[in-house]
Amino acid sequence: MRRHLILASLLVVPLIWQAQPAAASGVAIDIDNSAKYQKIDGFGVSTAFRRNELIKALPEDKQREILDLWFSREKGAGLSVLRLGIGARPAGVPYDQMVSIQPEDPGGPAAPPKYVWDGDDNSQVWMAKAARRYGVERFFADAWSAPGYMKDNGDARNGGTLLPEWQQAYANYLVQYAKFYEQEGIKITDLGFTNEPDWTAPYESMRFTPEQAAQFVKVLGPVATAAHVNLVCCDSFGWNQAKAYTEAIEADPEARRWVKVHTGHSYASPPTSPLPTDRNTWMSEWGPSGNTWDEKWDDGSGQDGMTVAQAVNDALTLGNASAYIYWLGVSSGSTRAFISVDTTNKTYRVSKRLWAMAAYSRFIRPGAVRIGATASDPALKVSAFRNADGSRVIEILNTGTGPVTWDTIKGHGRARAYVTDENNAVVPVALRGKSVTIAPRALTTIVLG
Repeated sequence: MRRHLILASLLVVPLIWQAQPAAASGVAIDIDNSAKYQKIDGFGVSTAFRRNELIKALPEDKQREILDLWFSREKGAGLSVLRLGIGARPAGVPYDQMVSIQPEDPGGPAAPPKYVWDGDDNSQVWMAKAARRYGVERFFADAWSAPGYMKDNGDARNGGTLLPEWQQAYANYLVQYAKFYEQEGIKITDLGFTNEPDWTAPYESMRFTPEQAAQFVKVLGPVATAAHVNLVCCDSFGWNQAKAYTEAIEADPEARRWVKVHTGHSYASPPTSPLPTDRNTWMSEWGPSGNTWDEKWDDGSGQDGMTVAQAVNDALTLGNASAYIYWLGVSSGSTRAFISVDTTNKTYRVSKRLWAMAAYSRFIRPGAVRIGATASDPALKVSAFRNADGSRVIEILNTGTGPVTWDTIKGHGRARAYVTDENNAVVPVALRGKSVTIAPRALTTIVLG
């Protein structure tokens, strides 16, 4: 028999947000405990290309405030995944570089490696240690390119491909990066060897076809597994495009053996269906396009908080993503990052994009399982999750222009609700009775237990 989540004895909600002139219409929301979907690994941000240095340039109190906004479950988003950039370029090269642990050719692919390590890695070690103090345990290190001398174009930038004779040396190089972090007390849990292998960029980039990627994981897989690191592939620049990489790996039993997490981005195409694998899948990079700094929740720009909230919802419910990693956590100027830092004035500003993520990530914890959720009103995007501790989280994104009332809520134990919109950032709502009004153009989070 189908079991439905019964929410009991909640009071009529005194709305914290501005009252709406229109009367709320009724809606039926059905939560199905028996329907089980993907396991959640977490939510996170990327700190590649030296963005951490922007935070370190601020006074210590401002540094702490930003770290709280990212990682605290009481003050911020409670993020649980940190994506690090593995450098491929020598120090001193113009552009936002990620310095390599082997910037110069050691004398060929068979020569003894000449690794160098400064214990800092463009401040990424500092950030990883800070994240760990908040309880973060998932550290995803990803390479945009191999060093130029390993590639057919001789450059870490502008695409190019990995030379066959350098495959083993590149695999060893990547695992050595993880070992250096372990030396600093940080366990790299997940390791990727390519970022957008189907896109040639003027910055660090490297091409792999799906078949080439499947071949290389058979080289890297044994080395990564011996180091107790999950192998991740392949961070295509679009979710639909990622399916070809997943299919190539799934079609090769030896390649499939090694890949533990399949990844894709959302630039060329967003998640509208799952990747073709029963392994966990991550939406590992996306941020809205645009050329202005936008702090708004809902202004129709495509850069606002509502846009990010819908993107997270769709990745979870349509793409069955187990993790959602945003690009970027912080940057400067007219950025679409969560936070914009002004290093001249030693200040920062926060966009509602951060709070759109926080409404999910603070409450849906690693180890949660998505369960069934449907709504009678098509304007409501609803998802539900059961955490490992037994608590349940219901996310209701009202994309409509009028309020709606869910009047059949009954509860198991303690219930809490929060609203995120133009005037509120994961603000508690006092629950009374057995009904709740869902504000228009807002994200309402209900936590049971």
